[in-house]
Amino acid sequence: MSERGKISEAHRRRRAVVYVRQSTLAQVERNTESAARQYALRERAIELGWPPGSVAVVDEDMGRSGATSEGRLGFSELVAEVGLGHVGLILALETSRLARSSADWHRLLDLCALTATLIADADGVYSPNDFNDRLLLGLKGAMSEAELHLIRARLDGGLRNKAARGELRLALPVGLDRDDDGRIVLCPDEQVRHAIERVFALWRRLGSARQVVIELVAEGQQLPRRTVGQRRIRWARASYGAVHDFLTNPAYAGAFVFGRKRREKRLDAQGRVQVRDVDVPLEQWSVCLPEHHPGYVSWPEYLQTRERLRSNVRPRGEGGGAAREGAALLQGILRCGRCGRRMQVGYAGTGGKVRRYACVRGHLLHATDQTCQSVGGGRLDHAVATAFLDAVTPAGVAASAGAVRELREQHDDRIAGQRLALERAEFEADRARRQFDACEPEHRLVARTLERALEDALATVERERGKLAALEQARPAPLTDSERDALVRLARDLPRLWKAETTTDRDRKELVRALIREVIVTVNAAERRAAVEVCWEGGARTELAIRLNARGPETRRLPEDTIALIRRLAKHHPDRQIAAILSRQGRRTGTGLAFTEGRVKAARQRAGIPAAPPPEPDSQIVTIAQAATELGVSIFTIRRWLRDGLLPGEQVAPTAPWRIRLTDDIRARFVPDIPNGYLSLADAARALGCARQTVLHKVQRGELDAIHVTRGRRKGLAINVPAPALDRLLTP
Repeated sequence: MSERGKISEAHRRRRAVVYVRQSTLAQVERNTESAARQYALRERAIELGWPPGSVAVVDEDMGRSGATSEGRLGFSELVAEVGLGHVGLILALETSRLARSSADWHRLLDLCALTATLIADADGVYSPNDFNDRLLLGLKGAMSEAELHLIRARLDGGLRNKAARGELRLALPVGLDRDDDGRIVLCPDEQVRHAIERVFALWRRLGSARQVVIELVAEGQQLPRRTVGQRRIRWARASYGAVHDFLTNPAYAGAFVFGRKRREKRLDAQGRVQVRDVDVPLEQWSVCLPEHHPGYVSWPEYLQTRERLRSNVRPRGEGGGAAREGAALLQGILRCGRCGRRMQVGYAGTGGKVRRYACVRGHLLHATDQTCQSVGGGRLDHAVATAFLDAVTPAGVAASAGAVRELREQHDDRIAGQRLALERAEFEADRARRQFDACEPEHRLVARTLERALEDALATVERERGKLAALEQARPAPLTDSERDALVRLARDLPRLWKAETTTDRDRKELVRALIREVIVTVNAAERRAAVEVCWEGGARTELAIRLNARGPETRRLPEDTIALIRRLAKHHPDRQIAAILSRQGRRTGTGLAFTEGRVKAARQRAGIPAAPPPEPDSQIVTIAQAATELGVSIFTIRRWLRDGLLPGEQVAPTAPWRIRLTDDIRARFVPDIPNGYLSLADAARALGCARQTVLHKVQRGELDAIHVTRGRRKGLAINVPAPALDRLLTP
């Protein structure tokens, strides 16, 4: 069948849509002939019999890939119009212009078949309702998708082959540039190099990225930053992200790497495809070529930095991380000898002076019955510190002299960096002055702006010059001979330095971590001893044995009856109410203290007692006050009814709040007036020929039905007396 034979007047009464698309913005800019050919399809629609006013051009998707319909608004609107039956003919230069995905292509074919919409390309006009045309269109769509795969495979193969030789031109971070021959070299700007070298120097000394940031901020040191694709360098305040980039980017170690990230796709809660880049382990990098170009650090130092950053991370529910504040010397390096997990630190007492190590990760994450083991921190820290000081005492003098020398070198580095900053500020001021001098004085619109820029640049010069003068005045003075002798004497007595007030807990932890990799402890509760194994850097191991504190007397533990009472009360009452009940009963903790909400909670958690569930909104259980309000009587009346057994209620323990079950049947027992057949308590006793107390007992046992009258002069209990007894009472 010819092309025109497939087109009917019903098709021409609907619109013809020309779909125009190019995959990238570069193609839009350069491949103008392809765009002209696609726009020329409008003339073909007119030749096929469509009026010019009925031919629409959809070109909203210029510069977008056809691999998916995500983000292609023009294609989505076209599919919607086809589904509504508004389109009679779709024209595209080729199948790949409409879609390179089989899912999108076949969905469009199904809609065209349902609405009798034709599809035309450079080869002809096709009807999706016709089997042969549908088969041919399906083959074209499959070939279009395969062509996209082949294009990607060729491009990716060429990219990886070039990367394997280290010749792929990747974006360079700030501090690295390319020379005229395309080779990677260090940035020629001295201030940029000094700032980056300062970051690595502080990292070697502090060992924590956040501490490096704090030090740079305190110094007022700014860091160079550069946006990808730009050559201009800007200076910004030091941040954790910037410092982390310097430490983790292998380009600063002189290495060429490719394939550090992997792209993953997943569906979100709304069913949309989410694409994210995830880091790949170093062993799985596609290309890794150390010593590819000059760097700021060596490759082995870069690997050590990665390992140190990884060890500084504090896993969820586990102790560890970088050295932090707190008196616990072994924070982050103490490991449980039973399960192998890191032990966490807990502080107690006034000011958190009492420290304790506990292996609680299994209890927290895996809901085990109890903690693995725990040990006091005082004796354990003292034993490890003693072993550490014995190991480093011979090197004390050299270390002290080196510390003084390092202090002066650090200050010299800060002065050098500030001189470079002043030099840059003076250069910017000279350039602003030249721009201002080159401006015509009469052109005030420009002169005012240049004058303001010159004033700001001169102010920056003065500010940087003031910082340099302050650093020059704060330069550490060289040590005198007497000071050197005193330092040598002090260095021979490292324990005094260890205990000095100027030595912080963080300093002690950093010193310990320099030589000790980890400490493994195993507690023997029966013998009240702990076996300690110190693992030194380099593989050496030292075994220690420490004696633990004896257990306190049994009287310090909570009595079993108190724990049993807390278990019963915790089923219905919160911790605050339980503490009040225990206090009213005169009970005390194992140390003789009064119960509080926190102490009840601690005792309940130690005994593994769950907290009381929250009350249900429609619960029938009420308190005495709530029952009195609902029944319209006083609290004393409610207590009397509970005592007499006329109202159902329970009390878990003496002095505990009453729990009254107020059902609809119970509410029905309270009426405003005495109904027929009911007598007062005195009349019921005369009718039954027994005492009042006997009548009450029968009511409590359920032998007699009773109600309570809530108003009137006959207010009180009313008894439903059997008919024979009632007749005897009424008979004169």
